[in-house]
Amino acid sequence: MNNQMIYRLFEQLKLAIPKPTTELIYRSHFELLIAVVLSAQATDKSVNKATRHLFAVANTPEKILELGEDGLKNFIKTIGLFNTKATHIMALCQKLVELHNGEVPKTRAELENLAGVGRKTANVILNTAFGEPTIAVDTHIFRVANRIGLANAKTVLAVENELLKVIPEKFKQDAHHLLILHGRYTCIARKPLCENCVISGYCDFFQLTAH
Repeated sequence: MNNQMIYRLFEQLKLAIPKPTTELIYRSHFELLIAVVLSAQATDKSVNKATRHLFAVANTPEKILELGEDGLKNFIKTIGLFNTKATHIMALCQKLVELHNGEVPKTRAELENLAGVGRKTANVILNTAFGEPTIAVDTHIFRVANRIGLANAKTVLAVENELLKVIPEKFKQDAHHLLILHGRYTCIARKPLCENCVISGYCDFFQLTAH
């Protein structure tokens, strides 16, 4: 796929998804951070259902620390891996209070120093909260990028690096959410909905399977 094709591909995705953003519901950088940590190996829908009640009671690091780990678990017990996530969130909140005055830090190193925050979560925060053109490669992006021909890599980091090289600057800020939403609703895992796809004309998978 050449540069011109990639540019047109993202043009079409942006037309189809004019307001690409996370489907997690949040009202502050801290709420977004907690929601993203909870979303690992869980659906956004399940996270939103839990955080709607959690954030009504505790939406700052200090308030979550006041809840205590057991109190937090009561709010998030419907989410997968909730025990581990609760432990991480308590440690994360403690560090935010001790080192960052309760605020979400703006650098990758500081974010990744928080419990439960790896490169993918840090990329989401940097992109969605702070407007940096990062790409958090989740299962959707990993699948879509390799399937359509934007990347040809076997690791998450390699896919991220390849995408950062080929995606035009104009679309880098939105590329993360454009690719996630495309993978979630059109380029789905088992049977992609190629008949509904606005970028099938640029897609390696479609070109190989259409005939």
